[in-house]
Amino acid sequence: MNPSRSHGRQSSAKRERDDSEGSHHGHKSFKPNHYHQHQSVSHHGQNTVGSQSLCTRRELYDRGFPVYKQPVEVGCFSLDSHRRFFNDSRQLRFYVEPDRSPNFNLRDGYKDRFLKRDDGVKERLDHLLRWIKANRSKLSSRLPADSSRDLGVDFVTWRGHLTKLLTTPYETKEGWLLAVTRFRGTWYISEVETEAAQRERMNRTERHEEMMYWGYKFEQYTCADNLHSLPDSGGVVNTNEAFCTVVQTRLADHRLLFSGEVDCRDGDPKAPPPPACYVELKTSAEICTPKQRSNFHRFKLLKWWAQSFLPGVPRVVAGFRDQDGVVVSVETFLISKISQLIKNEYNCWKPTVCMNFCCDFLSLVKRVATEDSHSVVYLFSWEPRRDVTYSVHRDSQYSFLPHWFVEEMTKTEDSHQS
Repeated sequence: MNPSRSHGRQSSAKRERDDSEGSHHGHKSFKPNHYHQHQSVSHHGQNTVGSQSLCTRRELYDRGFPVYKQPVEVGCFSLDSHRRFFNDSRQLRFYVEPDRSPNFNLRDGYKDRFLKRDDGVKERLDHLLRWIKANRSKLSSRLPADSSRDLGVDFVTWRGHLTKLLTTPYETKEGWLLAVTRFRGTWYISEVETEAAQRERMNRTERHEEMMYWGYKFEQYTCADNLHSLPDSGGVVNTNEAFCTVVQTRLADHRLLFSGEVDCRDGDPKAPPPPACYVELKTSAEICTPKQRSNFHRFKLLKWWAQSFLPGVPRVVAGFRDQDGVVVSVETFLISKISQLIKNEYNCWKPTVCMNFCCDFLSLVKRVATEDSHSVVYLFSWEPRRDVTYSVHRDSQYSFLPHWFVEEMTKTEDSHQS
């Protein structure tokens, strides 16, 4: 998940795109009919390699909901107007509730007050790795005495990458590439832009570019810089700026550390601690027909649910806009109630399918990405209606752990041993 003002915003369409613990249901083992050995040729000109694939047919994952522990915020960081990293919450903004029919003009400022991040620059995991470097001692203090892992977690990634995994069984248009490196006992997962996504990014229409801006503009109308101020809709929208939460949780037997961008927090002093005080902001086309409502439930709510459920963000505030970019209504969606909203939709998505597929994918990664080396990348590839496959790359263009991080982790380990 490139975090662009996305981490969230790793998808070009964030704004138009877009927990309680249960019982363990035996999802450590794979069903033989959806997990199998085969030979796979890499899409990137590598030699044929022995591989294992994972079927994405949704009925295979419609079983008991896996354990997902309540996410705990272990830290946060900010990116300023020049994408500089700060190990603090200086970019956190505060939600100011608008009128139910606010008539916000989302087109305002697009031509003259908009500084857009260069989404052709691929930041990979770098900002999250900077946070890890700055907070090693905090992570170490959480380790059990018998931990064999440097960080005490199995996986490090962006929330957006996990969101893509959750929605995979229902995705029909966009494939993905996920690079995985095992380093000092932890698997790092970083997205690689597909050729199709690159084409889409390079060939966006002016209308598409402006509609992406509308989501950021909605944030400007509804967020204040501090508790004692009001939103300033006359300012510059700068999509380089970001505030990111870092959370730790567990999905079945997979210990996760991931980061995601947060739009704002509840300004009420009585609000619960993070991440339960965070609010996700969205825009969407106004719903005028039953067919539009059905599509909203089936497609948009899936991505909204997945993105906020993962880090434990409890609500999404949506601005519904007309074709001219004017917000005509605002509605709040509680993440815990979304499954009730969609239950009457025929053959609709199921949270349990999403979580079980993600869980099985992480188990696949553990099973096949066994070589512990910062220079080895296992590249997992998926296209709609196909199985997940992978290829192995050494010292390649796909390597993504920066030298400064590798050196820091090695140095710290060596100092512990001496």
